[in-house]
Parts: sequence; C-alpha cells; structure tokens
Amino acid sequence: MGVHFGWGVFLVLLGGLLNGSFYAPAKRMSLWRWENIWLIYSLFGTLLIPWGFAWAALPHLASVYHQTSWSVLIMIAIFGFGWGVGSVFFGLGVARVGLALGYGIILGIIAIVGALIPILVKDPSQLWTPQGHALLAGLVLVILGTIFCALAGHQRDKDKQAASTVVARSGFVLGFIICILAGVFSPMLNFGFVFGKDLQTRTLEAGAAFSMASYSIWAVALTAGFLANAAYCVYLLIRNKTATVFRTSGAPATYWPLGALMGFLWFGGIAAYGMGATELGSLGGAVGWPLFVATNIITGNVWGVLTGEWTGAGRRAYSYAYAGIAVLVVAIFVIAHGGTT
Repeated sequence: MGVHFGWGVFLVLLGGLLNGSFYAPAKRMSLWRWENIWLIYSLFGTLLIPWGFAWAALPHLASVYHQTSWSVLIMIAIFGFGWGVGSVFFGLGVARVGLALGYGIILGIIAIVGALIPILVKDPSQLWTPQGHALLAGLVLVILGTIFCALAGHQRDKDKQAASTVVARSGFVLGFIICILAGVFSPMLNFGFVFGKDLQTRTLEAGAAFSMASYSIWAVALTAGFLANAAYCVYLLIRNKTATVFRTSGAPATYWPLGALMGFLWFGGIAAYGMGATELGSLGGAVGWPLFVATNIITGNVWGVLTGEWTGAGRRAYSYAYAGIAVLVVAIFVIAHGGTT
C-alpha cells in the first residue's frame, strides 16, 4: 500500500503543479483578447487533448460508452457542463484579480465544496464523523482565508492607484464575486469523477490500465464543459467584434502553440490527478483532491509573483495575501487529514 500511496500522492502533486501553471502562458499573449485566448485553450484542453488521450489509452472505448447507461453518461455530462460554467468564471476571475489571489480564492472554495458535497449526497451522517468535523473546520478556515484574500486584493488596488498618476476604477470587487462563482461551479468536475464510477468500472473491465481508466470520464465531462466555454467565447467574439483579432492583431505565430500549451498543462494536470486519485483508492476524493488544490494555490502564487502582479503593492497587501493563502492551505490540509482518520 505504501508504494501505491506514495506514487498516488506524487501524481496528485504533479497534477497540481501542471494545473496551477496553465494560465501562465496567457501572460505572454497580450495582443489577443481574453475570448481569443480562452477559446483556443478550451479547444485543446477540453476537447482535442482529452479525446486524444482517451482513444490512445483506452481499448474498446466506443463499446464501453455503448454499454454504459444513459443516466450515468448524462449525469457526467451535466456535471461537466456545470464545471464549464465555472471554468468561464475562473478565466474571467483570474484575469481580473490575478493568478495569486484568483487561485487562492477560487481553489480554496473548490477544496471545501468538492470534498463536502459528495459526502452530503452519499451519506450525510459522515458529517458527524472525524472526517466530517475536519470538513466543517476546513469550511471555517476557507471563509477566513477568503476574507484575507479579499482584503489583500482591495489593498493592492488602492496601493496601485495611489502610485499611479491616472485615476482608474478598480475591478477587484466584481472580480472577487466572479471568483466566488467560479469556486462554487468548478468542483462539479470532481463530482463527475466521484459519481461516474460505473463508467470507470466498465472501462477497467474492457482492459484499460487501472491508472488511466478515468480518461473515459474526463472525455465526456470535458466535452460538455467545452460547450459552455466555447459558447461564451463565441458570444464575446461576436459582441466585441474580436474574431478578426486572430489574424489582424499582429500577434506572433507562437500565440497558437501557447494557447495549445495552456490546454496541455491544464488537462495534463487533471489527468495526473485522476491517475493519482485512482492509485489512492478510497482516499482519492477525500485526500487527493485537497492536496491537488493546495498545490494549485501554491503554484499559482509563484507564477503571480514571477509575472509581476504585485508590483506596486504595499506591505499591508502582501501581509493580507500571505495570511489568506496560508490559511487556505492549512484548511486544505485539515480536510486531507480528516480524510485519513
């Protein structure tokens, strides 16, 4: 068990590192609008790459889907579409408040919601067990950490405005609200994984490798999520008349592979998490998910510093941010510890 547990934890942490880095290439694509970047990322990360992995790694995939009940497939797709809505909010929120605070606020909420809802649906009595107590304690810490992050973002904007000769209206409040919505919707991808076990079981029976069986779930869920992402991007392209930006912005040809890289990093992280959570067995949803989220938060903050998001912020803003992120990471590990008791 020790070998599998250690390998599972490594894969989960690798997934968090990849997933926490996926938005960083967007910082190098300043000549494109958000909808241009997000559409290319979504095309690769939530449609082409997931299906490529699934068809390459899983034998008899078409037969597996044919043998799986429509109710299971539809449930996974609904959760995937809900995640797609959250993904749109994620992209908008991070673009407004930055990688550091965006990852902290969104993923802090994702950690608690993603671990709490499966318990409430499957067996609410578990709330009165040590694991349930840990989840409730984690919820309190997530709320506290989110408040610190909100104060940090507000103070950062004040500091930047004070140092600037141009008076600009802060967009942090709206960005904060968007991040909250992203945190509420985004855990639905984990719900698809938790409640889609029947599809994973059939994939294994068809001869798939144990660590890759979750690809059949991701392909369905992410296709539904792509529809939500693509629909909003197309709406913005039409409303803002930015479809022509793809060919008239003067952007270098590297923007296209950078968009594809975003998709690869994102799905690579999800795939690694799925393999790691599978290796962890029954602990995958309770322990693997919080560890995955914690690594996401830390990685997002590193990229936030490296890309200069906090340039011009004062000491108070940094203090609030570090306190918020620290509390969120503690909250996640409290949840994870509860999952092992």
